[in-house]
Amino acid sequence: MAGGKAVAKKVTAKKAAAKKPTGNQTPVKKTAAVKKSTAAKKTAAATKPTAVKKTAAVKKSAAVKKSAPVKKATVAPKKAAAAVKGAPAAQSVAAPPRGESRTALVRRARRINRELAEVFPYAHPELDFENPFQLVVATVLSAQTTDLRVNQTTPALFAKYPTPEDLAAANPEEVEEILRPTGFFRAKTKSVIGLSKALAEQFGGEVPGRLEDLVKLPGVGRKTAFVVLGNAFGRPGITVDTHFQRLVRRWQWTAETDPDKIEAAVGALFPKSDWTDLSHHVIWHGRRICHARKPACGACPIAPLCPAYGEGETDPEKAKKLLKYEKGGFPGQRLNPPQAYLDAGGRAAPPLGAG
Repeated sequence: MAGGKAVAKKVTAKKAAAKKPTGNQTPVKKTAAVKKSTAAKKTAAATKPTAVKKTAAVKKSAAVKKSAPVKKATVAPKKAAAAVKGAPAAQSVAAPPRGESRTALVRRARRINRELAEVFPYAHPELDFENPFQLVVATVLSAQTTDLRVNQTTPALFAKYPTPEDLAAANPEEVEEILRPTGFFRAKTKSVIGLSKALAEQFGGEVPGRLEDLVKLPGVGRKTAFVVLGNAFGRPGITVDTHFQRLVRRWQWTAETDPDKIEAAVGALFPKSDWTDLSHHVIWHGRRICHARKPACGACPIAPLCPAYGEGETDPEKAKKLLKYEKGGFPGQRLNPPQAYLDAGGRAAPPLGAG
């Protein structure tokens, strides 16, 4: 019996030991629980400050936007007359047209041309000439000088050498002396004698009426060719001189800087029949009002259409003092201008040496 009780006691002890968790099991479960709890607390702690910071950032951003001052772009006068009769002086450059569609650009460009046609109805080439030969020579001579200086010089040249054959056979030194006032006279002498020889030898002494023939003449590029085609032959062409280049970029008709690319870009905005007169309008405006260094913005008839309004003088009275030629009461560039120009109040330029 005693042995049986001892066995029973051992069995009971083993069962109890089996039910009681070992020392290794309890720490593992406790550690896992602690880690889980700690992770949860960290997550909660991390989430809470982030939300607070985000809310604070949003409030700060909203406060900044609310308090930021709104910049006002200079607005050109609504009417052309307003630019002269009392428009307030501008303080900054007007904002360029943003997101202007192709259709809007075409409409704005054509409206500018119409406005300029009303301001300069007598616009014409400002080189004196009586025939295509005189015009092509005068245009070559106009490089790097004014049309006025050319007009004061060519009467003596054409009096001595009236035809291509005469100029082709001329003594270069004598021609140089006549052309000296125009500047770069040696290079210009070489060009006009060279083109005269080409006309005499290749075209029977006649100026050709085709672009591809004109550009083959010495000293004649596309600009000169289009001047001759448009004004001596009545064939449309765009004259991309320095004034034209400056203004079409100011008006944001194109951002191109290469003359040929400017010609193509602007030509696409207008009917071909408008090209020659368009050239006159733009060049006249550039010479008289929209100058390179200080445009007379306050006296500009197309100020409401110009994205560059404000680059120059916007005070109407000060702007008036910047006007040149007939707009400022001064003589024009031609000694023998068209009658329409004289009828409109224009004044002929003085001959070389006068005054």
